[in-house]
This record gives sequence, structure tokens and C-alpha cells, in this order.
Amino acid sequence: MRVTGKNVFNELDIKNIRRVYLSNNFKDKNIIDFIQKNNIKYVLSEQKVLDNMLKNNQGIIIDINDYEYKNIDIIDDNFVIILDHLEDPHNFGAIIRTAESMGIKNIIIPKDRSVVVNETVMKCSAGTLNHVNIIQVVNLVNAINYLKERGFFIYGAEADGLNYKSVNYSEKRCLVVGSEGKGISHIVRKNCDEIISLPMRGHINSLNASVAAAILIYEMGD
Repeated sequence: MRVTGKNVFNELDIKNIRRVYLSNNFKDKNIIDFIQKNNIKYVLSEQKVLDNMLKNNQGIIIDINDYEYKNIDIIDDNFVIILDHLEDPHNFGAIIRTAESMGIKNIIIPKDRSVVVNETVMKCSAGTLNHVNIIQVVNLVNAINYLKERGFFIYGAEADGLNYKSVNYSEKRCLVVGSEGKGISHIVRKNCDEIISLPMRGHINSLNASVAAAILIYEMGD
């Protein structure tokens, strides 16, 4: 997998870096010194060569190992996020970034019909993906039951739920965010303990998934 950007490079685990492509005009001395000091393989190329590989690259493209998803038994904290078939990698990356900013370590996604960790997610998460575990599961309901058995209360975000500010959140809590177009699936909603919502007072009746998730994450994380 290839990713781009200085911030992404600075957050990467050196063990995952296979090769770095740098523009001949690349000027970040700290990154260049780090690459040379750690004997990381690198290639100098014309900027147009890098642009043909990946756009908006800031003069640096990093060839890394594919992301290794974690197992659900890694969870050891009190706030978990489940993304129910989210599809947009930009939303995924933004949610990862918000989660990390609140110290949330674990995000669960389904294996099928869902966004995966790719170069867009890496870039949108601004390197924070390296501090958050992405857990990929075959069945979200089984994951929810696993969390319930360990004392988690499951909150689903939907338009017809309780006002998010009126809820007394459990100490161990899980926020479920649905897909951009369909929201939370019927079977997942059925297994949530509480449905919460953001009140809409304008002419639109919903928010972007990552925006809604950010508001709820900060409220529930207080």
C-alpha cells in the first residue's frame, strides 16, 4: 500500500516502511536525515513521476505493508466505536482522527461491504491511525454481544433517538455509527441498548457521518 504526506510519514512505524519515494525538490531535512540514519530504502524522482503515482503527495510517497487488522479481544478500555458498513474513506479517516483525539483506542468495522484501511484513510486520519486499533469482524451482532458480556452499553446513533444531551452514559459505552446512506442496519439497531440522536433545527435532517460521530464522541467522552 502506498500513502503520502509528511505527517503520515512522521507517524508511521519504521518497521512498516518498505520504501520511500522523494521528489528531487523535497526539502524536509528532518525526514531526509531520518531516512538516511535508519537506512530506509528511498528513491529520488522528478515530481511529475510522483504525481503519476499518487496525487497531492507533498513530494513524498511511502510504500508500506498492508494494514494488519486487530482482533476484538484486544479491547481493554471503556469506550469503543462500531462503524456499521460505513463506505466513505474520508469519513472513516476523520472518525479515526476524532477518536484518537479523545483517547479512544478501538474501532470495530465489518469485514464485508465496508470501507477498509487504504491510502485515503491513512491520509485523512493524519497519521493517527497508528494509535488506534481497527478491529475487523465477520459479524457485528456477535461483536456487540461480546461487548455486552463485558459490561458495555450500546448506543446507536439515529435520527429518531433520544436527544444525546439528555442521556446519562454508562461508564463502559459503545457508539454505533451507521452508513452514510442507510444508517444503522435493522439487525444492529435491534441489538442496541439505546438509540440517541442529534436534534436538527435547520432545513437539513442529517449531518455528515464523521461530523455527527465527532459531536457524539466528544459528548460521550466527557
